[in-house]
Amino acid sequence: MVLGIALQRGNKMRSLTVKLVLAFTLVSLVGIALVAIMAAQFTGTQFRNLAAVHNNGDLIADLADYYLVNKGWQGIKRLTNNPTFIQNYGRGFMVLDNKGKVIVSVSSLFPGSRNFDNNIRINERIPIVASGQTVGFLVTGTPRLEFKSPLEAQIARLYQSLLLASGGAVLASILLGVLLARTLTRTLRELTAATREIAKGDLTQQVPVRSNDELGELATSFNQMSADLTQSRDLRRQMTADIAHELRTPLTVVLGHTEALSEGQLPPDPETFDIIYDETKRLNRLVEDLRTLSLSDAGELHLNRQRTSPTDLLERAVAARKSEANTKEIMLAIESPSELPDVDVDSDRVTQVLVNLLDNALRYTPAGGKITLSATRIHEGVAIAVKDSGPGIPAEDLDHLFERFYRGDKSRQREEGGSGLGLAIAKSLVESQNGQIRAESQLGEGATFIIELPEYSE
Repeated sequence: MVLGIALQRGNKMRSLTVKLVLAFTLVSLVGIALVAIMAAQFTGTQFRNLAAVHNNGDLIADLADYYLVNKGWQGIKRLTNNPTFIQNYGRGFMVLDNKGKVIVSVSSLFPGSRNFDNNIRINERIPIVASGQTVGFLVTGTPRLEFKSPLEAQIARLYQSLLLASGGAVLASILLGVLLARTLTRTLRELTAATREIAKGDLTQQVPVRSNDELGELATSFNQMSADLTQSRDLRRQMTADIAHELRTPLTVVLGHTEALSEGQLPPDPETFDIIYDETKRLNRLVEDLRTLSLSDAGELHLNRQRTSPTDLLERAVAARKSEANTKEIMLAIESPSELPDVDVDSDRVTQVLVNLLDNALRYTPAGGKITLSATRIHEGVAIAVKDSGPGIPAEDLDHLFERFYRGDKSRQREEGGSGLGLAIAKSLVESQNGQIRAESQLGEGATFIIELPEYSE
């Protein structure tokens, strides 16, 4: 339900692809705009300065020649009003005589007197030298141009080119942003679609892992989650079927015998009642095993952990099954050095595990065989082993021994082998006490079950 609500909210949110495209585009626009403005300003200024230096030199040379030819500044306005002169030098300067009086102003922004400094920014005052004497000054400023000179036209074309280049860069950024955003969000879209299918009940969804980054790790985790969910569902279904089967068998026997007794088809003798009693005990044992597993899985199983001697654990287990071993002519041996450290466990629960392992060993060990219970020191604890001399366990069964209701010997009838939960309970009890359990075996050489328990510390 929570997953469904999250998906509904996700549909109301703006697409991550759109957000990424907008982010890429915005960053690109800002970057391109800044670069374009700075490039235009710098380039335009440099062009103007370079052209001004060149034009001012030519203009001063022409003005000096005019002064020499005309022996003065008489008629200078005719020269400066000449269209060719304006085309070459524009309208942005004025000429002063050697006393600073304005002779001619080629701009309406320059005043007709020497008091012009407060009305317009003056860039520079360049001497006009003729025959070695300063005959006047050329003054340049920054007035509004009344027409576009070739230089200004060139700068305008430069601005236009920068504008077109910026537009092309923006378009390329948008296309690249769309491509990158769709590539980055492809895994997210696949995960979203797969999650919707899982919300509908299809737990087999897998998504391709396309990268080694965080998205790839997310896809890998999703696939693992999906696989774990599928396995858990299958195990739950199998367990439900196994529980139903295990319960049905004793119930069928009990119901059948009680019905036969009530109808007079079976005599009410001790043999009949023993059968009903045995099946009832089996049913009770199965229910108790399921209860123990349930409490252990939920972390609610009460444990009375205390300082315990490993040797005492072995002796208690052997004492519980010594009579049965003698009946089957199987030898039980204990190997435990005296210098072993104590362990921090619930002695009753660990004894329950060891007795269960002994039951399995007694079931598979032939008459005249031997079962050895040993304890050895390991890093930060003690390892307890139960080794039998039976036929051994096939390699393909070792990884499944501790699964619920798993039976390596498919030919053995269930009523001969307990509830099928013994090893699962053993694993759960050991792990609940911070221990580990595993099995080792080779065909023809028996099987060894090893329990590693933590050392007791003050």
